[in-house]
Amino acid sequence: MFKDLSSIQEAREKVISAHEAWKLWSHATQADVDRVCEAMAEAGVQTSERLGKMAQEETGFGIAEHKKLKNIVGSKLVWESIREQKTVGVINQDPNRRVYDIAWPMGVIAGLIPSTNPTSTTFFKSIIAIKARNAIVFSPHPSAARCTSEAAFVMAQAAEKAGAPRGLIDCIQQVSMQGSQELMTHKHTALILATGGTPMVRAAHSTGKPAYGVGPGNVPVYVDRSADLEKAARYIIASKSFDCSTICASEQAIIADRPIATQLAELLFEQGAYFCSESETNALRKAVFQPDGSMNVAVVGKPARYVATYAGFSIPDSARVLITPLIKVGRDEPLSHEKLTTVLGWYEVEGWERGCEVSMALIDTGGRGHTQIVYAQDEKVILAFGLEKPVFRILVNTMGTLGATGLTTGLMPSFTLGSGGVGGAITGDNITATHLINIKRLAYELNEPPAEVLAPANLPSIPRSHELDKAILEVTREILGSKNYHF
Repeated sequence: MFKDLSSIQEAREKVISAHEAWKLWSHATQADVDRVCEAMAEAGVQTSERLGKMAQEETGFGIAEHKKLKNIVGSKLVWESIREQKTVGVINQDPNRRVYDIAWPMGVIAGLIPSTNPTSTTFFKSIIAIKARNAIVFSPHPSAARCTSEAAFVMAQAAEKAGAPRGLIDCIQQVSMQGSQELMTHKHTALILATGGTPMVRAAHSTGKPAYGVGPGNVPVYVDRSADLEKAARYIIASKSFDCSTICASEQAIIADRPIATQLAELLFEQGAYFCSESETNALRKAVFQPDGSMNVAVVGKPARYVATYAGFSIPDSARVLITPLIKVGRDEPLSHEKLTTVLGWYEVEGWERGCEVSMALIDTGGRGHTQIVYAQDEKVILAFGLEKPVFRILVNTMGTLGATGLTTGLMPSFTLGSGGVGGAITGDNITATHLINIKRLAYELNEPPAEVLAPANLPSIPRSHELDKAILEVTREILGSKNYHF
């Protein structure tokens, strides 16, 4: 009880402090903003290895070296993608329409941070918030509190040394649900930037505050008969095993076109795939998920050998990903759901049309609005997937983890991937600095108003009745509360 009260009080104090800092920062020039963000990005790169190790050790998820790369993406690559963006003053103008767009910061942002990508997401949110002239206060996941706090400290220290006011970037130390709720609902909190599991995102959307939240990913990978199979196999295994599948855009199920399924399976095996038997697949159903259908945290973000051992069977040391042959999709097949670990479903279909249908079923099972991957050379197939899937990232011939987050594609580098209205989010974009500003519009007159608007109006007369006058008089006397007034 005392911890909860302390957490609530801490959240209040940090939001108030951030709001005071923001009032100063909201007057920063574009040069001030860019100088501070440049320093923050550099600090992120310099500490990427140390914080990658710290995140892996604290959470037990993933691979430290991969987290280092994610930290670099969350700092250096994010900054490079927004460096030239104008976020102060007039950012656009239309001389023909005589409209000027003026950037206006949101204020204090509540940043909710997941345990799967704690330091990289903190870097990313800090930089885009400060670029947009906002303040940000973080609420870490309890299992990643230390590394998230350290990442926030690195960003805050770099920002202050470059001239930003103290308190502009901060992090709750006494982590609790009550403290997070206070952070999100405080009167000075202008926006919630939520990255994490479904309960966290729902909590953010239920506060009544504007919120950017992301839904779960259940990313299907269709491999067409026209695909470069060697590339597809190499990329799928590398991406699924990257940081042990802790990125929400990681591949969740392969849908193989039947004419190339055997060849693709052989190529996947060469890259480190282990195809599970029926009994091993059944063991994984029980190991990866709890009886209530939720993911078993004990195997989240773990290497394939660890997951197999946990499930009760052994695999070769060279195995990087466990592949489970499946037939069903949905409630009757647990392994058709999102798996934030090194387990990948396998379906075989006849033709891209059926591949579309299975992809849709998987997306409806838990990834609406998120991501679809297609490996193909046939442009007709690629366009069909792009047009028909209810997701906002359709990745072509690239990795899910690094493609959706913007490292191997032209998408904006981001660790908050919107899932749009179909996924319960306000946008389907990769969230970046432009989502954290409001736009004021200065508009000049282009056309004179119609003459009939400017001419005096001929208003009809309203007849008055003696009875109406008496009624008004009685009501007035009652309001004044006295019969001594003379009218």
